[in-house]
Amino acid sequence: MNKRILVAHGQRRQGAVNDNLRVRGLSEHRQKGLYPMNILITIFYDWSRLVASYLTWLAPLAVRIVVGWVFLWSGWAKLHMLPRMIENFRGWGIPLPEVLTPFVSGMEFLGGLFLLIGLLTRFMSVPMMVIMVVAIISAKWADVDSLETLLGFEEVSYFVMFAWLGIAGPGPVSLDHLILKKFRSDHPPSNYGA
Repeated sequence: MNKRILVAHGQRRQGAVNDNLRVRGLSEHRQKGLYPMNILITIFYDWSRLVASYLTWLAPLAVRIVVGWVFLWSGWAKLHMLPRMIENFRGWGIPLPEVLTPFVSGMEFLGGLFLLIGLLTRFMSVPMMVIMVVAIISAKWADVDSLETLLGFEEVSYFVMFAWLGIAGPGPVSLDHLILKKFRSDHPPSNYGA
């Protein structure tokens, strides 16, 4: 019985010490002028991080939908007007336009489809990035007169989105997630960005 009282008293005493340190820490922060800054950090950093932690699935899904939809239909349109696209490729100075035009058009269509559903996301992001670099160099480079102009091209924005998907992964709302969950049960899909 006495042992319990001593333990309880020790716990109360430890709690009082912790409370005293906490109060003393706050008063030190107030003296240094840091207390209002801690409130601002809590509001602007901690709360926003907490809210964002519930929405981590949304960013990769939104980017995949945007680029997937655009390139699915862009590739589809190019595949349906190949003769005109071959002439465009030839005019841009791209070698072997009869071979590369159907390849690039098909890659845009399949890449868009795969990104839209979140299948082989990291793998598909790489050729899509290469297509954007080639598009900038072949079709837009003559128009570049400043960094602002270069960064204003939609191809640069798409390149950045493909790069982000290639690095971050498809997110949990994807076929990649389901495949990894089924076949890599020893690791959580989040280890793969899915």
